[in-house]
Amino acid sequence: MIHRLGITLLLLFFCLNTYAQDRAILQGKVVVEGEGEKVTNILLVLKSGAIHKIKVNAKGEFYVDVPAREAVDVKIIGIPCVIPEAFVLHPNEIRTISIHCQEGKAVVTTAVAEDKPLENNVMQTVEIVNYTGSFDRDLSSVNLHGVGDVIAGSNRLETVLTTLPGVNSNNELSSQYSVRGGSFDENLIYVNGVEMYRPFLIRSGKQEGLSFVNPAMVENVSFSAGGFKARYGDKLSSVLEVDYRKPTENKVQLQASFLGAGATVDLVSKDKALTAIIGMRYHNNRLLMNRKDDDGYYKPSFMDTQTVVDYTLDENWGFSFIGNITGNHYKYEPNRATVAFGGVGNTATVSILYNGKEEDKYSSLFGALVSTYKTDRDKIEAVFSAYHTQEKEYYDIEASYLVVDQQEYDSDPLFGKDIENPLPIRKGVASQYAHARNNYDALSISAEVKGRHLIGEANTSLRWGAKFIRENIKDRLSEWELMDSLGYILPNKHEYASLHTQHTVDINRVMAYGEWNKALYSQDTKITLNAGARIHGWKMSAGGKTKLVVSPRAQIAIDPQGWQKQMMFSLAFGLYQQPPSYREYRGFDGTLNPDLHAQKAWVAVLGHHYGFTMWDKKFRMQTEVYYKNLQEVNIYTLDNVRMRYVANNDAKAYVYGADLRLYGEFIAGTESWISVGVMKTEENYQDKGYIARPTDQRLKFGLLFQDYMPSIPNLRLYLNAVYNTGLPGGSPSYVDPYLYQGRLRDYKRADIGFNYVFKDEKVGQNKRWLQGVEQLQIGVEIYNVFNVANAITNTWIRDLNSSKEIAIPNYMTNRTFNMKIALTF
Repeated sequence: MIHRLGITLLLLFFCLNTYAQDRAILQGKVVVEGEGEKVTNILLVLKSGAIHKIKVNAKGEFYVDVPAREAVDVKIIGIPCVIPEAFVLHPNEIRTISIHCQEGKAVVTTAVAEDKPLENNVMQTVEIVNYTGSFDRDLSSVNLHGVGDVIAGSNRLETVLTTLPGVNSNNELSSQYSVRGGSFDENLIYVNGVEMYRPFLIRSGKQEGLSFVNPAMVENVSFSAGGFKARYGDKLSSVLEVDYRKPTENKVQLQASFLGAGATVDLVSKDKALTAIIGMRYHNNRLLMNRKDDDGYYKPSFMDTQTVVDYTLDENWGFSFIGNITGNHYKYEPNRATVAFGGVGNTATVSILYNGKEEDKYSSLFGALVSTYKTDRDKIEAVFSAYHTQEKEYYDIEASYLVVDQQEYDSDPLFGKDIENPLPIRKGVASQYAHARNNYDALSISAEVKGRHLIGEANTSLRWGAKFIRENIKDRLSEWELMDSLGYILPNKHEYASLHTQHTVDINRVMAYGEWNKALYSQDTKITLNAGARIHGWKMSAGGKTKLVVSPRAQIAIDPQGWQKQMMFSLAFGLYQQPPSYREYRGFDGTLNPDLHAQKAWVAVLGHHYGFTMWDKKFRMQTEVYYKNLQEVNIYTLDNVRMRYVANNDAKAYVYGADLRLYGEFIAGTESWISVGVMKTEENYQDKGYIARPTDQRLKFGLLFQDYMPSIPNLRLYLNAVYNTGLPGGSPSYVDPYLYQGRLRDYKRADIGFNYVFKDEKVGQNKRWLQGVEQLQIGVEIYNVFNVANAITNTWIRDLNSSKEIAIPNYMTNRTFNMKIALTF
């Protein structure tokens, strides 16, 4: 069957190359009223979703080759001027348009089709800045401008990502997420084309605070849940690609809420050759972590500063710098807590007394220097980056547990309440001691060169790249845990866990990729093809051998333009290989396995995109069915956000499922969507049989809805809701998963927010008291509206009387109120 499929695809490839290339030319001139207003760039947005950035000359003229029979929208960069109509050109047509902008409105004059090309004009430079159509079907754009209100309070882009299909997270305090059965370590994050890193030692979402991406600085966001191209790195699950904006004017944006504050400054030089954007954030989770049943003292403090500086030397050369400084400080002094758990007719309450404290520090420095050279046909980038992180995790905590049968407690008014004549404890007590002195220091330095070359009429492109990374890691792990009951040390060897290890290692990595893209046109069909491969070689200094893997990938997308309904069909398949990171090298006992192989995944993704009109509004439905066959799997356990690997490749696994996302604009410029995902993933370790993986999220439902009140258009609301079925887990870390398989409760959470807009680009423009203010709004948010008690893990204690272990749920956040204000001037 595979042989026949290969022959069919080969014949299809040769047949598609015989298709005619129907093209046309769109040329024109842009004139803007007012002094100081100058158009330097325009955007052409094609029906397929492609966005082409076109430079204009000193007179405001442009001249560009476009596909025929395809709707083309023209947008002007940096100047508020709305062009209401789209242009559809016939094959070989040359159309001249004149765009006259005045007071934010455009008057468009279109000449007849027989017009000749502008004299002394040449084809303008075309830069594909965010091609979300057929060429990049693997990346789905997220309208960040439309969901900014949802992100503002939490200050996390992941708040929106976790409502997308295939993206799962059962932890509202964490920025970590799993995608289609993958682990947290299988996700790629790029900011302005530079890969980012995540902390190592963090074991709880409470300790994270801020994710790397600053939403206030973001211009474009694209996301892929699988089947991505060779240009993206060596991970198994997903790609998040973020572009920070390039300022067009000087302005300041301020944000403040009960959870923190932030400031973003845009700077532009007089000649607009030098621009800079600086973002500063402070975040405090104390409001979210305070629970009525827990009077512990929390003092989390999370701060970072990011900057992007761009300098344009001339029309060909440009330089940019990306910098980030992060300082997270987490202090915790627990006092007492009361937790109720169990089911109907079998409830219990545990009272916990604590002694001790925890203090963690996570700080990092990141810098990247990018040099870009562009011509009409080529774009070459050189990237030099360095990342340094220092992490410290220190704690000494003693916990004493008193377990009480809730029915006996409620039925007997004296039970456990008469201090002078206490009744016997009928369930039992236990104590737990935890100690850690963990330190981690890592330095990563990389050099990369990558490029793109357009061939022919820009319907064929080649991409290539090479990268070298050197990692130096110093890891010291010293932690132990002891559990007893009624003052007696239990003889069971599992009640004492100790881990002491220290490593200093270097890892050298060399990567390269090549990628070919081609667009083919017939009279009523557009087909795009992609094929590429990645090569990754690496070696660990601790006795490891040099290893090399090759990852071929391919895609095909068919856009039947002749149909009345807007549809696109796509297929992506390939081999994805993930060479081990240091975290994967280190096993449960702290030892390193320097000969660890790369994990492999054969991936196939079949997709369908459908655009339609409903309620006089445009909507799109995206559906994907996928299958992953994983080999040489390095299995792991998941405790909150802490991952511990077995550090061998003695397992195999599979993932299959389907995702659906229906999205559109109920309010112009803002997106709402509903997403549904079903999935199953299992692993087989040492041929013991298949069991659920830690990320086996069978059913997921996500909702992001934004609207406004017709009677009060300035008042806008959003509803953000997620439902995930329970994950496997909650069992003690020392238990063999083949002997005990349990699931946590289903995760249910809904947040709602109300924002009153005093002024933005659409409302409040005539208010005198807001002169000089670009945007002002005040909002109220309610997190966990229904106050659902979601548990992320279990704490296990032993009852001496019954010789049974009892699982005490570790609950997440309660219902929380937040207020926020956003001001831009």
